[in-house]
Amino acid sequence: MLFSSITFLFFFLPLVLAAYYFAPRAAKNHVLLAASLLFLAWGGLNALCIMLGVIAVNYVGALGFSSPRWLDKITQLVSINPAARAGRKDVLLVTLIANFGVLFYFKYFNFVAGMFGSQANIALPIGISFFTFQAVSYLLDVYRGEVPAEKNPLKLALFIAMFPQLIAGPIVKYHDINKALDDREILPADILYGAQRFIIGLAKKVLIANTMGAVADRIFDSGIKQIDTPLAWVAIAAYTLQILFDFSGYSDMAIGLGRVFGFHFLENFNYPYISKSITEFWRRWHISLGAWFREYLYIFLGGNRTGNIYRNLFLVFLATGVWHGAAWNFIVWGVWFGLFIMLEKRIGVEKFSGAWAHLYTMAVVTVSWVMFRAPDLKFAARFLRAMLGAWRGESPYEVAYFFDRLEIVTFIAAIFLCLPIFRNILQTRWQWPLHVWLLILFVLSASAIASGTYNPFIYFRF
Repeated sequence: MLFSSITFLFFFLPLVLAAYYFAPRAAKNHVLLAASLLFLAWGGLNALCIMLGVIAVNYVGALGFSSPRWLDKITQLVSINPAARAGRKDVLLVTLIANFGVLFYFKYFNFVAGMFGSQANIALPIGISFFTFQAVSYLLDVYRGEVPAEKNPLKLALFIAMFPQLIAGPIVKYHDINKALDDREILPADILYGAQRFIIGLAKKVLIANTMGAVADRIFDSGIKQIDTPLAWVAIAAYTLQILFDFSGYSDMAIGLGRVFGFHFLENFNYPYISKSITEFWRRWHISLGAWFREYLYIFLGGNRTGNIYRNLFLVFLATGVWHGAAWNFIVWGVWFGLFIMLEKRIGVEKFSGAWAHLYTMAVVTVSWVMFRAPDLKFAARFLRAMLGAWRGESPYEVAYFFDRLEIVTFIAAIFLCLPIFRNILQTRWQWPLHVWLLILFVLSASAIASGTYNPFIYFRF
């Protein structure tokens, strides 16, 4: 079930909100958990079973290495020799292996099997990369003593399975919301702000990302032999806008829904296309993923303090690429960013400033999106050659064939919306009441959903 669907907007969400607000305070977590499990089960009972298994493993594992009594019980269950008591690290390691083992099987087994000439058709559960990382953050927070192990399995289940950010993040770390899981106050201002963020995110997704995606898909799907240099640039420019507004739109919707239910999720995007270095870009793009890798992998490897800093950076971005998908494209994509991060670390990122720094950053990012969008590396290589004029595609159509008037207007508007200046103008000079703008955006978005069938979601597969 997509947030940008009639079923979610007019049936699922209103019913959940009504049940949630009429429920007594002690039952609100139960209502939200039931809604989250129903949301997950909508995509198939297999996904629900996997989620319940992940919740059970992490619940028992965290209690195991945080409580001597639980540690003894686990030892008796799994050890041939009860006298050989398992250690905290042993339980942590087994639980981490279970988490990443599930992620590997469902997300990467097909890829690895294909490398050896085999085929495996394993369906990918929605949001598995996101909820796996959330579960691991909980384990590590408990192990490091930053938070106590959750003794209430329903609260832990709600943290891992909460539907507002289940399929697209932002990745929420346990120590950020563990107090809100026990007690939270929902003020009218939170509800209004949450509704505002949700509608803005919905409009970004439906009105901009879907429109730009339709343009990009028409050109990419026409075949590499028919893509000449102008078409290549138009296609990747449209995709560059699509991926930003698609993913940031979903993050806005998740943050808005979280606020409506009383949770304050951290921001996930901060105008990444105004960056003047790749280092800055990754501080503004998918902020929750970068924070997760920095806190749980980069620092673990030694960070800036010990070991080879360039090796640490390279491994982090290699892992970032692998997290995004089981294909060579994503591995190369992660390595590509890692190389530039290492280069900037070597030169000194403070030297990157001015217009040239911005052009350099957007060039690196735009090339990266070619690898992200292309079906394989061969297509990506030829597409990059087409962008540089070295691949002479023969298109039977002019660039104007792939745009209608609405798409041209949307393309121009999307470019301006990448800049914070538009937000400032909207807040200071346009005097219509905010609720009027929100109503217009919601009606336009709902109309676009009802009248169209093109409603993809790029990060759904992650």
